[in-house]
Amino acid sequence: MDKFHREWNGYKKEEVNQFIQDTITKLEGMLNKSKVQEQRLIELEKSLQESKRKLRNTQEQLAHYQMMESNLKKALLQAENTSNHIKKMATEEGNMIIENAKQNANRIVNDALLRAEKIEIQTDTLERNMRIFKKKLRLIVEQQMAVVEEIETLDLK
Repeated sequence: MDKFHREWNGYKKEEVNQFIQDTITKLEGMLNKSKVQEQRLIELEKSLQESKRKLRNTQEQLAHYQMMESNLKKALLQAENTSNHIKKMATEEGNMIIENAKQNANRIVNDALLRAEKIEIQTDTLERNMRIFKKKLRLIVEQQMAVVEEIETLDLK
């Protein structure tokens, strides 16, 4: 070691002591720095564990929300299918109601036509009977008039 100067019994004591003091100071500084870095490492490990815990929590929440999303999609799809089924059933029921209404309307029109035809036949029959009645009544009245005239002619003579 070139740093130390020689004396009669070895190296110079002050230089060696100074070197030892410098080494101790540097070593203490390194130890302090090591402790600070060790403390920083512990803090970083704690922070890493906290981050890992938060990450696990976030992953659990994400899985929960993904499950909820899946369930909502299934429910929405089911609701859409149900809605389509209800629309289809309503359309079919509406068509059946319309068909029944048409059939009822046709039946009602046919019944009305039959009744109108019957009424027309009855009207024709009544008119014919009325003409016959009038003719008979006229004939009776004429006969009665003839009788009255005969009575008048008999009384006069």
